[in-house]
Order: sequence, then structure tokens, then C-alpha cells
Amino acid sequence: MKQKEARAFIENEIKDFVKTSPLNRMPDNPEQPIFDAPLIGFASSEDPLFTAYKTIIAPAHLTPHEALAIALNKKPEELPAKLSIITWILPIAAKTRQSNRLQKEAPSRLWANTRWYGEQFNDALRTHVVNILHEKGYMATAPAIQPYFKTFTNEKGPYSNWSERHAAYAAGLGTFSLSDGFITEKGIAHRCGSVVTDMPLSPSYRSASTAFSNCLYYADGSCKRCVERCPAGAITEKGHDKIKCRDYTYAALKHLREEWLVGNTGCGLCQTKVPCEFKNPVKK
Repeated sequence: MKQKEARAFIENEIKDFVKTSPLNRMPDNPEQPIFDAPLIGFASSEDPLFTAYKTIIAPAHLTPHEALAIALNKKPEELPAKLSIITWILPIAAKTRQSNRLQKEAPSRLWANTRWYGEQFNDALRTHVVNILHEKGYMATAPAIQPYFKTFTNEKGPYSNWSERHAAYAAGLGTFSLSDGFITEKGIAHRCGSVVTDMPLSPSYRSASTAFSNCLYYADGSCKRCVERCPAGAITEKGHDKIKCRDYTYAALKHLREEWLVGNTGCGLCQTKVPCEFKNPVKK
């Protein structure tokens, strides 16, 4: 399979799964999708960003070779020299975003359902992509659902040993924001995922001039709507305080998790009722 055909095959499989899977539906309304049509990108393990992430994020952050090797119980040097990273963005449906715009202290029920059930769907999509690659005879893993996937905490706050947002940045799907979110052409309100494989796939073009090109604050000093929207006071002109954000989400919103029977509500106020909610606000 040529690389162009391989990319089209992967893109079609992901789009079809998002469109047809019953898991991409609100649990109390099968007519209501959780996510809209996805954005899909590709990155190469040869991209120096993946090595740089050990400095930018933490030494524990895995390279694509490390992520695939651990999953297969191999050594990184036993794998092909070049690997591909498949990444996707799952834009949150308009009805959910609209409901969260009205909130001031906590997320809407639809947003909480998206964070909990939507990530279950995302895990199913990760598994689906890995399975279709295996069926084609390729090695593959989704690091975020592997037993080795872990979240740590340092002086800056929580971080993981595989960042879906940073994989998406390497694939040219967007850039980061003042709120620490990831602004794509479909905005900042989304979930993202990735798979590492030895299927040869040409990388997507990364057009952003900086890692913050899509954020209005970094572009011209304007906006700061996410600062105003944050109920935890976790966002300032200096950036995002991950510890304040985590503590607010897990402590202040505990009653909602219990009431709505979800393991995670998220918050998302900084991702709704902001200029970057569903588009790239810098793009003319």
C-alpha cells in the first residue's frame, strides 16, 4: 500500500468510526453525537520534537520508539528506524459547547458526559485503529491506553509520559494557548488521541511559526477571555496553573461527579464562550 493510499485508508477508518459508532452518542440520547467529524494528522518519529519533549515536558515522556517498544516487549533499536504517529482531534458537538457557555462555576451536564463517556469512545477509537493496523500486518500501539501510561506531578503540576496534545502539535493539527489548551482549525473544545505504528505514512505539514501561533493573546496581546472564564483563577497572563486547575476540578466539583455518576466532569469553561471555542481565531 502506497503512503497516499495508506493515509486515505486510515483517515476513512477514523472518520467512519466517529460517524457510525454507537459509543459516540450521549448515553441518554442516541440521537445526540458527542463529537463532530474529526481532524486527522500524521507525524514522523524522525521529527526532533519527540526528543525535545523530554526536555519541554519531562525526561519521562516517551519517544514513539519507546512507546511502541514497551508495548511489544521489545527494545527500541529492534524497531524500524522510522515510525509514524497517527493523531486525531474530536471536536465537541455544538449543543454541548452551547450548554457550557452558560456556565460560570461548573460544567454543564452535557460537558461532563462528554468528558466521561466521550473519553470512553476515544479509547474505543484508539483500540479500533490499533486493531485495523494489526489486521494489515503492522505493529501499533495507543500509548494512552497502555498499562505503562502514567500521570506524574512536578513543580509545574500534572503531566503524563505521553501527551496527546504534543503528538497533535507535531502532526500540525494546531498550537497551544494561554490556558494550556490546544487550538485547532476546529477550535479548542475537543478531545484528542494518537497511535504509534510502523506503517509508512508521510507526515502532515506543520505550518505554525510558533507553538502558540493560534492564540490571540500570544499573537497580539488581546483576548484573555479564558482568564475571565476560569472559576479557579488558574489562568493568568503568566499561563496556566495546572495544580490550581486540578484541585478545583477534583475537589470543588466532587458533588457533581457523585450526582451525575461520572468519574470525571472536566470543566471546560476556558474552552467555551471564548474566541477559540470552535475555530482558529487568528486565521483570516
